[in-house]
Amino acid sequence: MTANDSPAKRLEALGLVLPKVPVPRGAFKPYSRTGSLIFLAGQICEWEGDVRYAGPVGEKHNLEAAQKAAQICALNLLASLHLALDGDLDRVVSCHRLGGFVYCTPGYPDVPKVINGASDLMFAVFGECGRHARTAVGVATLPAGATVEVDGIFEVR
Repeated sequence: MTANDSPAKRLEALGLVLPKVPVPRGAFKPYSRTGSLIFLAGQICEWEGDVRYAGPVGEKHNLEAAQKAAQICALNLLASLHLALDGDLDRVVSCHRLGGFVYCTPGYPDVPKVINGASDLMFAVFGECGRHARTAVGVATLPAGATVEVDGIFEVR
């Protein structure tokens, strides 16, 4: 990745900015690091403390809104990663895994498509280094009634 093709430039080209790192809603920290791996705590679809999407997909929200919620989760992950890397996302070697959780109605069939909102952003920001293994699970509820939560594991320099 060149300076003109940095994660920061890619975010800017997408018209996206990183939010402030959300304050944890429990007894945990936003990230933990061991060696070259950073484990990012699950982030819900809040922006500057306001949960933007609450309630279940398939009842209160459609697929498109849920994908936007997943993108907000991914931006919160990137904000935590930015903090962990002292502001230098160029140090990312790879996004290894995302775990996605979708508050949805029973039997909702498109849980993986919802989490594409986060996965697509990682690819857009990091290129091939943003491709990852993933889990996408439908759940009965999430913190603060959020529609989506996503966590991640990154390798860094």
